Amino acid sequence: MAKIVVLGAGVSGHTAALHLKRLVGKKHSIHVVSPNSLWNWIPSNIWVGTGEMPKSKVLFPLAKVYKKQKIEFTQARATELHPDGKGEDPRPFVTVEHTSDQRRGQTENIYYDFVINATGPKLNFGATEGLGPDAGNTVSVCTADHADHASKELEKVVAKMKAGQRQTLVIGTGHGTCTCEGAAFEYTFNVEHTVRQAGVRDKADIIYFTNEAELGDFGIGGMTFLENGYKTDARILTESLYRERGVLPITGAHPHKIDEDTIYYETLDGERHELHYDFAMLLPPFGGAGLKAYGRHGEDKTSEMFLPNGFMKVDADYTKKPYEEWKASDWPSTYQVPGYDNIFAVGIAFAPPHQLSKPRTTKNGTLIAPAPPRTGMPSGAMGKAVAVTIANRLKDPKAPAQRASMADMGAACVASAGTGLFKGSAAAMTQRPIVPDFDRYPTGRDLKHTKGEIGLHGHWVKLMLHYLFIYKAKAKFGWSFIPE
Repeated sequence: MAKIVVLGAGVSGHTAALHLKRLVGKKHSIHVVSPNSLWNWIPSNIWVGTGEMPKSKVLFPLAKVYKKQKIEFTQARATELHPDGKGEDPRPFVTVEHTSDQRRGQTENIYYDFVINATGPKLNFGATEGLGPDAGNTVSVCTADHADHASKELEKVVAKMKAGQRQTLVIGTGHGTCTCEGAAFEYTFNVEHTVRQAGVRDKADIIYFTNEAELGDFGIGGMTFLENGYKTDARILTESLYRERGVLPITGAHPHKIDEDTIYYETLDGERHELHYDFAMLLPPFGGAGLKAYGRHGEDKTSEMFLPNGFMKVDADYTKKPYEEWKASDWPSTYQVPGYDNIFAVGIAFAPPHQLSKPRTTKNGTLIAPAPPRTGMPSGAMGKAVAVTIANRLKDPKAPAQRASMADMGAACVASAGTGLFKGSAAAMTQRPIVPDFDRYPTGRDLKHTKGEIGLHGHWVKLMLHYLFIYKAKAKFGWSFIPE
């Protein structure tokens, strides 16, 4: 019996674990290690952050699901990877530190035949001085607890506006290398919707503060659409929404410092600015989870297996070359770690080879470069593909790896712009491929499968996906028929 260890229980890791159990049944054991006891449907944190949804609606206990599926579960944080074993013992293992109340701080070695690194991101609030809930200046929607806190702070601001005080609300990215601009976009328009519904829109100055060089970039280099025979793009689509809702954008921005009421930032032209605010939700940049890797005799192999940012190297081309020389084919497709046919990294845990948006450096040497997103649909597809690969190799060690390159797969993004069955709306965008391929398509993507619309129907889709994917994540009857 082989043992497959999955590090992380987010979208990618949880998807991989469920599919592995479905594919290998009782013949082999699946063991999930996650520092969190609860599963969080992160896309709906946006609604928690405006008070439209309680955090209980986006969370559920992992242990109950895994017990039903007969998947072993350990609440712990992976700290060390020993892919070659230790000393005279060649068995590979991972060292974990328990995070449950009963065993907090205890360490344990978990041996494996296959391991999937799906540890997700480290929320690097420390990259910008004064950023984040712990610093006490800005809020976040990255976790359910963060979003709940953001909701309470937003409620205070709305109360001040109802009392006649004008307020400045800043929403966006808290560093020049952030990803997930789509989440910042969503929260911006949900907040705008919230203050409008509260009857205080005239008292609110809402600013979208982003590292994107232009609106509609979203860290993927933007998108081109073909509508009624005419080409348009995500910049025009999003700019129209900002104008319609009266939201002021500040693009190409990197904050150097944030205090209790001021953001000190630099723009792409190298100029320094100050922005005073009353409420700010700024997302942090992501880093790897901090796994260290060691050889059999204790030698540090971390730099061999991980990039300096902590993300794990997989079957991608990490050769240093100018942005203009990168190709879609440089992106990974199997997520297998070089030199090891039993180690994979998926979701946010794998290291992307380069940005999809053109990186830019100011005259002061400040890098402003949105990092490529790889959450949601891509994460689920990677998790499933690796699960299939492992299941096949348990039958035939020479079985080829299942491929799931972001340079081939498509994705749909439904960005909420306000809740309500009859008053809500959303920007619904599809793209294929996610990583633009200019060798195959003049615009980088297939215009037949790259679309963008804004409307009430998009909100209905977003709401449907909330319930559908929580149902799937709970592994209820027929879950495997719901696509990633």
